[in-house]
Amino acid sequence: MADDMEDQFDDENHEIETETNSTDKKKHYFLKELKMMMYGFGDEENPYQESVELLEDLVIHFVQDMTIKIMEVNKQNKVQIEDLMYLLRKDPRKYARAKDLLIMNEELKKARKAFDEAAKY
Repeated sequence: MADDMEDQFDDENHEIETETNSTDKKKHYFLKELKMMMYGFGDEENPYQESVELLEDLVIHFVQDMTIKIMEVNKQNKVQIEDLMYLLRKDPRKYARAKDLLIMNEELKKARKAFDEAAKY
């Protein structure tokens, strides 16, 4: 049992090393946003590039894993909010945050719509 876990960690470390070595060639989608988030949570204003890239890798892997799980749950090959909420239901913290963000998104849509209507007059 312990040997299996050790092998599992060795495989994960190898994957991380190969991905880290290939970061020069890949596109970075969230670097700017992650730097701002890290600063907002108490990190340096300009954190180490390696830290930001590692965090970006974690975020991308999380999104990929969740998307795969959603595709397994939903047989229509569509990613839907309801399926995401279904998967998050066992993690109260993530579920509450996702729910808050969805409510905030709806409020922003309503505010934009009201602003656009007011701007017409």
